[in-house]
Amino acid sequence: MPGAALSRWTMTYFAAALLFLILGETMMVAGYGFPSAPLRAPETLMLVHIVAIGWLTLLMLGALLQFVPVLVGRSLRAQRLALPALLLILVGLLCLEAGFAALAGMVPLYTSDLAAGAAALVLGVAMAVMIIGLTLWQARPLTAPARFVAIGIGCLVVTAMLGGAFALELSGIAENEIFSRLDLNGLSIHAVLGLGGWMSFTAIGVSYRLLMMFMLSPDSAARVDRAVLWIGAGALMLVAAGVPFIIAFAAPLTASLTIAGILGVVVVGLYVSDVVRIYRKRVRKTVELNSSASVGAYGALVASAALLAIVYFDHGDYAAAALTYAFVFGWLTGLGLAQLYKIIPFLTWLECYGPVLGKSPTPRVQDLVREKGASVWFVIYYASVAAGTICILSAQANLFRGTCLVQLLATLVIVAQYVRARCLADVAPALQLPHGARRPNLFLSRSS
Repeated sequence: MPGAALSRWTMTYFAAALLFLILGETMMVAGYGFPSAPLRAPETLMLVHIVAIGWLTLLMLGALLQFVPVLVGRSLRAQRLALPALLLILVGLLCLEAGFAALAGMVPLYTSDLAAGAAALVLGVAMAVMIIGLTLWQARPLTAPARFVAIGIGCLVVTAMLGGAFALELSGIAENEIFSRLDLNGLSIHAVLGLGGWMSFTAIGVSYRLLMMFMLSPDSAARVDRAVLWIGAGALMLVAAGVPFIIAFAAPLTASLTIAGILGVVVVGLYVSDVVRIYRKRVRKTVELNSSASVGAYGALVASAALLAIVYFDHGDYAAAALTYAFVFGWLTGLGLAQLYKIIPFLTWLECYGPVLGKSPTPRVQDLVREKGASVWFVIYYASVAAGTICILSAQANLFRGTCLVQLLATLVIVAQYVRARCLADVAPALQLPHGARRPNLFLSRSS
């Protein structure tokens, strides 16, 4: 079947992403970033980009390298760019972090760090977008999940360009009125298009496909997914249109962002209601851990929509930070960790046992993991995120660090389960490596 081949670099993207997630959570435990530091301090910028680029962007790109061919039924184009894109993003992120560290006074200041980081990141993102974009282009007309991804990578392009402009302005290399206007009023656009457009819209599109595939659920009869697509796309276009407005008039986008926020809440309501339908209409009655653990992520998404109302009436830093934390670690990270609990064993099973399927006895995909013990740690993870959100709202920085320590511990245990799956550690010895099966590498898949 077209699109069934394993992506060689997906597991490498996942490994790098998980390392950055652990690093970001360790930084929070150590007191880096808000609320231990001001919201716009360089230390906070370091943490934000470790999580947003190092964890979430690499996670999304790694998943798309594997699942875009599945969404469109076509083979991946320009696959040779996957590794250079990863290396450029890693180099760019490290340079960007060095620049922020310099602004914080931790290391000597080299203005070229931010500029070099921005250039490498934009080039790496461009390569990744080329891979995904060309694959989508050859598969027109696109299915609804693929359209979510197409809009998501469009938001990624705008987000990366805005980030590059901010980096050039901070470095002092590009000091002019246009860059100053963007830096003054464009941060909200950068955040909304990154978190809401690139990460969330892409996650929604991929999750639609994965949920129906893993739970054997029918497509939406009422086409709620199309309503989610077009209303969400309208909200994102409204936000993106603010870039030329800011450049021309140097004014904040209060009205546009308010309307986009209302549309976003509508999208969340429609999407979550459709997810409930998918769960109820599933053919597979046993709900596996990746699906049950995702419920916490959907709950965090609904909670984030509620927090948006608090941010609207309370323009303080603590309300905005609480919303961002719940959205990033509850919704996006929670969904990512939950779905990886199925994706990694599934890809490992295909890689290891696919060549001997029908020739020798093989384990099931669910035999590569032990769900009972891991489920407790997902509960602990979501509970720590909920507690951390409350700590931010109540300005309890030290208590927040304590909740982050619990969150880090839960993450480490969950990641250890992924490693065990890759190592076939939980497979019965009699079925572990039948004749002809291939033991998978930890960080690198064998393309099929």
